[in-house]
Amino acid sequence: MPGCVPLTSTFALTNETIPYALEIANKGYKKALLGDRPLLRGLNVFKGKLTYKPVADVFKIPHTPPDKALEGA
Repeated sequence: MPGCVPLTSTFALTNETIPYALEIANKGYKKALLGDRPLLRGLNVFKGKLTYKPVADVFKIPHTPPDKALEGA
């Protein structure tokens, strides 16, 4: 967070992330992720499976789409 406006930047970050945290808390992680595309796109790794394709491509690691990785959860 920018050091010159620490309080303002903390409030801005909190305002943007609290809705996602509440969604996960209220629905559980799996239902929240599968029901919210932006939240699902934020999943990078799940149970040892890389779910973020750009990283998989750069490092030539197998990629599992996030929705597929969650199927067995």
